[in-house]
Amino acid sequence: MKKNIWLISNYLDELIKPRCELNYQKDYELVIAVMLSAQTTDKGVNKVTNILFNKYQDLNSLSQANLEELKEIIKPIGNYNKKSNNIINISKILLEKYQGIVPKTHAKLEILPGIGRKSANVILSEIYHIPTFAVDTHVIRVSNRLNLVKTKDPIKIEEKLKKIFPKKDWIKRHQQLVLFGRYYCKALKPDCKNCKLKEICSKND
Repeated sequence: MKKNIWLISNYLDELIKPRCELNYQKDYELVIAVMLSAQTTDKGVNKVTNILFNKYQDLNSLSQANLEELKEIIKPIGNYNKKSNNIINISKILLEKYQGIVPKTHAKLEILPGIGRKSANVILSEIYHIPTFAVDTHVIRVSNRLNLVKTKDPIKIEEKLKKIFPKKDWIKRHQQLVLFGRYYCKALKPDCKNCKLKEICSKND
């Protein structure tokens, strides 16, 4: 297992520059973008947030936004009724409870509508550089294929990956695993032919 972890770590470092692909300028914009990214692509989210954050340039204006106007902006990424309400409510909570500052704990972040553990992990690692391991569908798929875990439970996967990889690498590794799953180890057409990890991958068993 140690040899496999070494191979995976080296290959991810060779292949992928870790990064968050959601565009944002202000901390609260990332919170909203992460919430919007549920069941859709970062590319799609970036298109709507480009319009959204140009039209509403601070938390105050977002908290008082016209719901129907928000729905029209958010419509292209789906689930726009709930997500539009979430935008307003997140903005209100950040202003009223946290003086407009994005909180630094899971408990406080998960009070925000549409923000669960995975989303909170992304926010904490990206804004505050707090070591976390966000587990999304890509991480679930890749970590199972590479035999790092044998479960689809995000909490159990997070716990296991935190034991496997050094704490100093958690932020980098979760971003790399997401991008590896998004662009290389895809759900339907993974690029197994060119992958240096194919010998340790369960798809090739």
